[in-house]
This record gives sequence, C-alpha cells and structure tokens, in this order.
Amino acid sequence: MSDAPWLTIVGLGEDGPDGLAPASQDALAKADVVIGPPRHLSLLPDLKAEIREWPVPFADGLEILKSLRGRRVVALASGDPFWFGAGSVIARTFPRAEWQVLSAPSTFALAAARMGWPVETSVCLGLHASPLSRMRPHLAPGVRILALLRDGDAVKEMAEYLSAEGFGASEVTALQALGGPGERVERFTAQAGPDADLTHPVCAAIEVAGDGAVVTAASGLDDTLFDSDGQITKRPMRALTLSALAPRPFERLWDIGGGSGSIAIEWLLSHPSTEAISVEVRADRAQRIAENAARLGVDRLRVVTGEAPEALTDLPDPDVVFVGGGLSERLLGTLAGRCAPGTRLVANAVTLESEALLTHWQGTAGGTLLRIELAEAHPLGQRRGWRAAYPVVQWSMTL
Repeated sequence: MSDAPWLTIVGLGEDGPDGLAPASQDALAKADVVIGPPRHLSLLPDLKAEIREWPVPFADGLEILKSLRGRRVVALASGDPFWFGAGSVIARTFPRAEWQVLSAPSTFALAAARMGWPVETSVCLGLHASPLSRMRPHLAPGVRILALLRDGDAVKEMAEYLSAEGFGASEVTALQALGGPGERVERFTAQAGPDADLTHPVCAAIEVAGDGAVVTAASGLDDTLFDSDGQITKRPMRALTLSALAPRPFERLWDIGGGSGSIAIEWLLSHPSTEAISVEVRADRAQRIAENAARLGVDRLRVVTGEAPEALTDLPDPDVVFVGGGLSERLLGTLAGRCAPGTRLVANAVTLESEALLTHWQGTAGGTLLRIELAEAHPLGQRRGWRAAYPVVQWSMTL
C-alpha cells in the first residue's frame, strides 16, 4: 500500500526469518534497507536490500533512520521490540504514522515456557544495559525473576551479586539463545556460579532463596537498609510521612533536605513510573543519597546539591513536595508561588520555631496539622521504660 509506514520494526528470534510470521517475512523481502545489530544480521539469508549495521552508541542509529526516510526500511530488534527492546526508543523518535511493528515471541515468553512459570507472576527485568542492583527491591524468598543479561560475564556477575546480598542459595537457570539452534540451558546455585561459558543473548531465570535483608512492600523500610550519618527520617515516622505523601503512578516528588534519601527512595520504590528529585545542601550527604538509591535499585533518583529555595529554580515542576529540612518562611513562600495548583505539600517540623511556622501557615493556607509522638521501650535499670523521641508536627495540604 502506498500509504503504508516507511519504517517497519521486525522482532527477530534466534531461529532467524524462518520462524517469523508471513507479514514479517514479506517486509524483509520488500525492504530497500535492513538495519540491525550484527548478531541479527548474521541470521538473515541473502536479501536484495541494502544491509546496514546498527552503530554504537544506539542513538547514532536513530540518525541513520532519519536519513532513510522515503525508502522502505526494516529495523531488526529482538523478539518483542516493546519489552525492554528498541521499539520504544524508535517510537519516541518518529511520528506514529511513520512506523509499524511486527513482533515475535519475547525472550520472557520463551523463558517462562521453558521454566513452566506464569509470566504474570514472574518479575521481568531488562538488565542488559542496567545495573544489577535493579534486582534489589525484588529479592525475597520465593520470588521468581526473569532477567535479560548482556552476556556470559554478566551471568557470573549476577551470581556474585546475589551471593553478596545474602541470596546465594537462589536457584539460577541460564537460558542462552532461546528458540534457536544455539540454545543452551545451564542450572546452578548463585553461590556456586555457572560452570560453562555463556554468550549473548542470555536470560536468567532465578528462584530467589536465602536469608538476605528483604526490601519489604510496605512503607517504612528498616533503617539499616540506608547508610546514614544519623540524619534520617526513622522508620515509623517515615511510614507516616509516606502515607501523607500518598505516591501515585507517574508523579514527581521534590524531597527537600534529603538527608540519607530515605523518603525519596521509598517514594520511588512505590511504583516504577514515579520520579523523585532529592535536594541536599551538603555534598557528602548528597553523595550518600545517590549511593543509597543505587544500592536499593532506584538509581533513577536525581540528586541536586544545593540550598533551597535557590536550588529549585531550574527543576521540573513537582506533583508533590516534602520538606524534611531547611524549613523557612522564604522556602514556603517560594513553594506557594512556584508550584501549580493541585500540588501536594507535606512538611515535618521538630523545633519550636519550625512548629510555630507550620502552625501559622496552616492557619492562613489551610491543610491539616498532625502532632506525632513516638516512644520505644528501652532498658531502665533491671526493668524497662519508654524513651520518647522528639515530637514531630506534620503539615499536609494541597495548593
């Protein structure tokens, strides 16, 4: 058809074009140009099309595609191009009318079929270009993980990572080149590691086991999961604060006075689509925030070193703001003038001066004030008594 998209993204399996649907085979046969990574191109038979290798870095290939407008182009991707594949990047670059997608079974689907696991209850992770720490929030006994890895060395690194985190007893099945003539399957425990050398592409099916610390699903993670110099919102107070912040999918948080980053990190753990920016005046604490976020699998946290409100000037607008440090009249005035209507604000105060400030603002701007007093049992001689923490006044409101 003359009005058909000029660009077709074809998902290719390890068995090459023979395993493709007729529409995908037809697109390859009629293409003027076929572009893809060398591994995919090596699976193709002789074609009349011009053959081009997708370059490294990946973004350079997008420029090549732009130069090919007006010709019939096939871009090769692995399996399902929209499941940790190139499809989403291409789709963000070109208008919807310019491209179409012809998918093959994803590696996740093939791996789940080999393992007999339901895909809907398995955690699917694309770690071929991401840190292994992205696994950390999912490491709990009984969890099943399907993880795409870049090569055999990454399989060894993953096994070492699981062992270091206390999950060396995990059963790992390494699945190489699924669906093709080079398919291989190797089973081992993470602490033992793989015996054979594996190559690309590899999917690791992991049945998590061990006694490592678990990142729980509820707000209020154990304080020991965060490296801190003592400047941290403690677990019970953090759980109450996250409840007040009420994270929702696709929302962005400003965490002002980040400390150890615990609030922003738990915000990001609540849903994979959330965003967070942590603002911290001290450089050493800002570095610690970034390290905590990376270790707990939310390296997407953006950390800004600077003092609010000046450090807020060039930041993208928030949906929610938490003020855990640096509370002042000037900061609250800046937030009231800068943030859009509907922005939610939560501020915690410990000192009498900051408590008086929140009391004044609640009286004029509305919202709710909550006084939180917590006490924990501690030894008192040969018996026990209550040791009270400083009371916290929390102001929650919607602009």
